Amino acid sequence: MHSTSVLILVGVVGLALGALLAFLATRGRQNIDRTQELELRLKEANTRLEDFQLQVNEHFDQTSQLVHNLTQSYREVHEYLANSAMRLSSQDIGRQMLEAGSGQLSDNDESLSVLPPRDWAPKAPGAAGTLSEEFGLEKEAQAPAPTATPSSEGAVNR
Repeated sequence: MHSTSVLILVGVVGLALGALLAFLATRGRQNIDRTQELELRLKEANTRLEDFQLQVNEHFDQTSQLVHNLTQSYREVHEYLANSAMRLSSQDIGRQMLEAGSGQLSDNDESLSVLPPRDWAPKAPGAAGTLSEEFGLEKEAQAPAPTATPSSEGAVNR
């Protein structure tokens, strides 16, 4: 019987070793499958990113072209209006419109003299400026404090 128990023991140990080797083999295969899956997902993400970058580039190219077309149309409209103004009105008005379209305004136009905004209040000569410690404070004549009258102190409410 001794040989049968050794045989059974060797069989159980062999079965356990076989199960362990099968487990390790499948686990290794799962890691390989997971790695391949992650690589595939990474490639897909890179492809989507490249497609998105191409779409962004196309968007800005088209936007640039449309803005250029808009600018050209504006110039054509302005030139048409200036030429029409020269034909239909005085030469001076037409010339002013042409100069305005080229970005050159006449120097003798007083309505265009604009001062830059100020960050301080203008002051009268000799007056304290807005940053002065005395600005806005006026000296008041010190009058004596009102005192109570004797007749009101002695009065009792009845």
